[in-house]
Amino acid sequence: MRVSVSHRNVRRYVLDANALTGFFEDREGIAGKIEKLLSEALRQGLPLLMSAVNWGEVFYVAWRRHGEVYAQQTEARLGELPVEVIAADRDRASRAGAFKQKHSLGYADAFAAELAIERGAWLVTADPEFRKVGKSLALYPLPRHENQ
Repeated sequence: MRVSVSHRNVRRYVLDANALTGFFEDREGIAGKIEKLLSEALRQGLPLLMSAVNWGEVFYVAWRRHGEVYAQQTEARLGELPVEVIAADRDRASRAGAFKQKHSLGYADAFAAELAIERGAWLVTADPEFRKVGKSLALYPLPRHENQ
């Protein structure tokens, strides 16, 4: 018998780049929290979300810090995780650009915030800059790491 899971009252989560980078680098205080969210996503059949722009940031940081092979391995690991990477089309890019202008966020950060608000999701991040957005953005805070 197949059990249907209702997704109505389930929290959705959007990963900022630093959340996934912290998971892949096994950072204390971050990796365990992301592991828990990933496990819950598998259990519920509801993937975590991430903007393609933020995924590009994770890939770039992995390459810069650990080399090309590590970045490619990181990309392969992403394919094994319950994470859906959302494309950045023209409309999303325009909304993120407006969000950046209104809230003085970094460009990639604006994509994460825009996606979280659009999907009614919690933004999983270690970046305190998102606090300036206010109550329109629900934050799932992670500990700050000195090499963000």
